[in-house]
Amino acid sequence: MDIHGLQKLTLLDYPGKVACTVFLGGCDFRCPFCHNGELVAGPLPPPETDDKALLAFLNKRRGLLDGVCVTGGEPLLRPELPALLARIKELGFLVKVDTNGTHPDRLRALVERGLADYVAMDVKNGPTRYAETAGVEDLDLAPIRDSVSFLLSGAADYEFRTTVVREFHSEDDLRELGVWLAGAKRYFLQSFAERDTVLRPGLHPWGRAELEGFLALVRQYVPAAELRGV
Repeated sequence: MDIHGLQKLTLLDYPGKVACTVFLGGCDFRCPFCHNGELVAGPLPPPETDDKALLAFLNKRRGLLDGVCVTGGEPLLRPELPALLARIKELGFLVKVDTNGTHPDRLRALVERGLADYVAMDVKNGPTRYAETAGVEDLDLAPIRDSVSFLLSGAADYEFRTTVVREFHSEDDLRELGVWLAGAKRYFLQSFAERDTVLRPGLHPWGRAELEGFLALVRQYVPAAELRGV
């Protein structure tokens, strides 16, 4: 399997764990604010490494790292993913998978096979503006709703997160999100960060005061909601 990036140490990507992060190319969304644009829109950059080299690296890090974060792009697009995660688990690591929720059956299969210890799902916006925010016309929300419901059921340890962008998120949108994710175990609002790699330059973050207001609104429905990286 081609691997398009490897961050050998992170204290942030897997809550409470010392981990590394694996980046896989390819995605079925085109979120204008995506900061991994080079892994999404293509052509993909040359792979940085492959699964064999990754497993060799992890074998040397046993006892030093707690877990492996697998992100993208959209990792669940890769048919080789379950086999790779099985090998990672055999080495004794915890696995965190990031997903946009478009493949609930694949997500459910990973969890039921014990291949994903923690799932972080990006919920892009409230239903009204979801397609626009994901950059996909005529987006079918049914699979995403299915993934949200699956995680809300408590089948896996999880978090939801939303990257808040001035051009895409208003009070009405955050209210919709709060109603949709009501009672979630963990929900993080993250501020958009302007970077050279975003798909659509010229987008803007909200300020701290506005984000605090959004958080207060969301907490009416998701008391566990927090700001992250602000």
